[in-house]
Amino acid sequence: MTSEADPLTLVLVGPMAAGKTSVGRRVARRLGVPFVDTDKRIVAAHGPIPVIFTEHGEAHFRDLERVEVLEALSEARSEGGVISLGGGAVTQADTRDLLKDQPVVFLTVSADAVADRLRGGNRPLLAGGEDPVERWKRIFEERRRWYAEVASTTFDTSRRPMQKIADEIVAWRREQR
Repeated sequence: MTSEADPLTLVLVGPMAAGKTSVGRRVARRLGVPFVDTDKRIVAAHGPIPVIFTEHGEAHFRDLERVEVLEALSEARSEGGVISLGGGAVTQADTRDLLKDQPVVFLTVSADAVADRLRGGNRPLLAGGEDPVERWKRIFEERRRWYAEVASTTFDTSRRPMQKIADEIVAWRREQR
């Protein structure tokens, strides 16, 4: 429980294409707080994520990601905020530790629903000859326990309007105060 004087903060985690950015923007707007997408911050500071993966590797990207998560959480302490993490942020124990005392929403999505969302995307972990949905399923299963570990609650985004999901998350977050 937080006091009424504490700024409203919320962290969104979940697999690629679960709707973290789409839902996060809506939730932030409704709560009247800033929205931060850590992937977008990394791109703005360091260039495209696929290039970072190719030139420096995933480990380097995860280090950049942890720094952005820490910075976003620090900013949210004073002004509140909704922070959307990249799908793999939870793979790092140091990043999961940063989320321990935060209200974290795990957005989940079914493989059937995610197929349309993946079309036309440029996601380095889904690149290559393998079927992207099959690869997505495997990655999601590898990470599911970490999402559950950090989550305060879970919302499924598979077949419901993003605005309805956002409204439910806002109601949940306000109840936590």
